[in-house]
Amino acid sequence: MKESQPSTIYLKDYKVPPFLIDKTELTFDLDETTTVVTSRLHMRRNPASGKSTEPLVLDGGEDVKLIGLAMDDYALPPEEYRISEGKLIITATADEFVLTCETLIEPQNNTRLEGLYRSSSMFCTQCEAEGFRHITYYLDRPDVMSVFTTTIIADEARYPVMLSNGNQVEKGKTEEGKTFVVWHDPFPKPAYLFALVAGDLAVKNDSFVTQSEREVTLQIFTEPHNLDKVDYAMEALKRSMRWDEEAYGREYDLDIFMIVAVDDFNMGAMENKGLNIFNSSCLLASPETTTDDSYLRVEAIVAHEYFHNWSGNRVTCRDWFQLSLKEGFTVFRDQTFSADMHSEIVKRVEDVSFLRTAQFAEDAGPMSHPVRPASFIEISNFYTLTIYEKGAEIVRMVHTLLGAEKFRAGSDLYFDRHDGQAVTCDDFITAMQDSSGVDLTLFKRWYSQAGTPVVTATDEFDSASGTYRLTMKQQTPATKNQPTTLPLHIPVRVGLLDTSGKVLTSALSGSTSEEHVLHLNSSEQTFEFTGLTSKPVPSLLRGFSAPVKLHYDYSTSDLLLLMSSDTDGFNRWSAAQQIAVNELTMLINQSIAGESLSLESQLVKGFKALLSDESLDPAMVALILTLPSQAYLSELANPIHPAAIKEARQYLKTLLANALSGEFELLYNKHNIQGEYQATAEDIAHRSLKNTALSYWVETNSDQAHQATFEQFRTANNMTDQFSALSIAVHSNNAKATDMLAAFYEQWKAEPLVVNKWLMLSASQDSSDAVASVKALMEHTAFDLKNPNKVRSVLGGFGQSISGFHNEDGSGYHFLADQIILLNSRNPQIASRLCTPLTRWKKMEAKRSEKMKAELERILAQDLSKDVYEVVSKSLA
Repeated sequence: MKESQPSTIYLKDYKVPPFLIDKTELTFDLDETTTVVTSRLHMRRNPASGKSTEPLVLDGGEDVKLIGLAMDDYALPPEEYRISEGKLIITATADEFVLTCETLIEPQNNTRLEGLYRSSSMFCTQCEAEGFRHITYYLDRPDVMSVFTTTIIADEARYPVMLSNGNQVEKGKTEEGKTFVVWHDPFPKPAYLFALVAGDLAVKNDSFVTQSEREVTLQIFTEPHNLDKVDYAMEALKRSMRWDEEAYGREYDLDIFMIVAVDDFNMGAMENKGLNIFNSSCLLASPETTTDDSYLRVEAIVAHEYFHNWSGNRVTCRDWFQLSLKEGFTVFRDQTFSADMHSEIVKRVEDVSFLRTAQFAEDAGPMSHPVRPASFIEISNFYTLTIYEKGAEIVRMVHTLLGAEKFRAGSDLYFDRHDGQAVTCDDFITAMQDSSGVDLTLFKRWYSQAGTPVVTATDEFDSASGTYRLTMKQQTPATKNQPTTLPLHIPVRVGLLDTSGKVLTSALSGSTSEEHVLHLNSSEQTFEFTGLTSKPVPSLLRGFSAPVKLHYDYSTSDLLLLMSSDTDGFNRWSAAQQIAVNELTMLINQSIAGESLSLESQLVKGFKALLSDESLDPAMVALILTLPSQAYLSELANPIHPAAIKEARQYLKTLLANALSGEFELLYNKHNIQGEYQATAEDIAHRSLKNTALSYWVETNSDQAHQATFEQFRTANNMTDQFSALSIAVHSNNAKATDMLAAFYEQWKAEPLVVNKWLMLSASQDSSDAVASVKALMEHTAFDLKNPNKVRSVLGGFGQSISGFHNEDGSGYHFLADQIILLNSRNPQIASRLCTPLTRWKKMEAKRSEKMKAELERILAQDLSKDVYEVVSKSLA
């Protein structure tokens, strides 16, 4: 552990920058060993700062070597500046000047994958959040927006493709015979949106005609052997551009839009203005190598990064505390786009399932923070599910409270009012409020209060007056940094059903409808519905109208009614999940007590009725049939008993499989549709239900089911069916599973993204010697510690091995801690994210909890990066 620990940065300390940069002129002389970066910054004092004598302080990285510095062409001698803790400090400056800075960097040795680095044979950048300072000295903060002109100089034989932001304005030869290319971006942007790529790349060309009839050139660049895998991404991009024009009135503004696929990338993708850089796993797709869920992910991420052109680039965030201003809003936009492209209900269920499993756990963990954090040590740690997913739910609630028409008016005002500015979450809410006339003052608490609110509902029915009273209480659990919490403005969508499943019409506050939006904005409120003849079954929180935990004492018969009859698809799924949770909780408690598991499952009845309803979307049926995950059950548990959860899930799945074996076999055969692969919603739905049915059918341990699994693996013409069969075989003790794994690797060893799937599945096998198996995988030629995707595949897969990772001897925890320590100095961002499983130690049952804590303490004793130190120290506090 370092003697002096990293300092904390607080939102309350924000001050406007004392200097501004009107123009940034960059020159990169790229070389195999050292790259020279020359920056000419046209600077002036910021009149808004009120500071006329403050020194100029520029951000820099420890890997940046200063070799020249001049102000208005006057070469500054060393005594007129100093470098301290990564900062370049110049005491005496004019009110307006041009600062020229020359630095040396070594991209080929940059394992952090921040700033400029090498991926395979290409140069590429990642500058969000604070990567630009690893390129040159700069005011590396989002509220300093500048017009960039970038010159790239390189050997054209090695790097025929040289890209940066904006439009290409010049190309030529230097006196030394190198090629130079000049790019100019006319739109002011902060340094985090800067991008550069240089390499020997192939390109897919296309075009798009905007609503104002401008033709935009579209280009996707990859390494040559991957060019056949970008067609789907190109079509997704064009769908995104058209949708943004129609849904938000936002037109693309440059002459060219470019995307580059990169193998080594810490994140999913980056929205750099006009030059998006993508992790290859989020861009490349073909039927033979890409599963359905990856196809959908490619489409969603392409859309997300494109939508950032307005919600993040044209209007950006003032400071990193406002990160959800761009990310939460853009996630909401990409979720809505995906819902429009496919199934709205299926998309909503998938998003909420992820939120309730992962973000709710984050809210309850040591890194819990508001959507607009009050402080941080390392901003990279705050690219979290709270910022993205909960941030999107806040925007969705605004949409619910305002309605679609007023929300669109609010977004129009927001973009028009703040175009070219760096703004705050308050500015977004103010635009929505000003355009709609709806008071959102109380609602803004969602941005500043951490934790997941708990809403408890009780009810009563007055038969004499036909009045149904629904009382709701809300409470947000206190956190370490927020011991006192306040009521929030929570929109609760409600419908009422009679005992036959019919949705009732009722009156509430003078409005008569089949559905109402309740405004829960105090600690306790009672809502009165009139015009009823009997006590209804409430369908609460329809569409998951707010990111809360709902407690209502539903009977099993109520839940079965909602599961079979509710017109709200989300609540049909949620009711099935609640029945499963109730039954699994009983089984988990039996396992913890050492009892033999026994259950008379009501899910059998519910599933039987579900499978007989042919009117339902097969994808929705597949979701309802899927039991709550180990991770979700862990989030609900306190303490967590991993082995008991695993045993309970396995018991219930086997029980359901045996009770409905005939139905699952018929379901598999009915949806086992052959033909050319298409990534359409209809075909994806059939494959989803088919493979869900197969996963149940094999639990009967019938020879026919195991043979069907093997035949599907052997004959599949698409990765979805082949990998589903392989996964089912591996996790169902199929005698041929080991041979199938080996055959899969041999078939796909030349495709890195497919090999990553093989690595994850191999690492996830549930055995007591999983640590040894994972160590062997990390020695395999297919593994590369420098590649984040491979690290996530192996260590992420290992985390799914209950007997391995949660081995009672603590060896799984010790092994993960070793990898965190190893990666801490090489790639701090990846290392900090690997800490998450260990940070749950306080919720774990005692014998495992102490072992997890000991490993965190061992990590803390090292010389840690800011990234890892923040996560580990907060976990142990």
